[in-house]
Amino acid sequence: MLNELETLSQNIGRLIALNQRYHSERLALEEQVAQLRADADAARAELEQLRDERNALAAERDALSAKIDDAQVKLNAILEKLPRSKSAAEADNQLDLLEAQRANGDDSASHGEHA
Repeated sequence: MLNELETLSQNIGRLIALNQRYHSERLALEEQVAQLRADADAARAELEQLRDERNALAAERDALSAKIDDAQVKLNAILEKLPRSKSAAEADNQLDLLEAQRANGDDSASHGEHA
């Protein structure tokens, strides 16, 4: 009977040790899960911020595209109002005038080409 009590006592001691080990491992795993959840929440928040930034950039791009389209329409309207040359000879004459201005040191004619 003493042997049986001693064996029972040893088994109870092993069960207590196993229970403590599993309990500490469970706590460690719960801490890992909590950390992973916090990391996931932070990643979701960052993702939401990046989406907002992307949407803002897309809106800015669309606004700039609309401005470019408007400017193109205005430019085309201005170009349509400008007199058109009737022959290639007149165009050559205009180029000759530009060259003469440059030769005289008048750089104001070249500013339009580089603007």
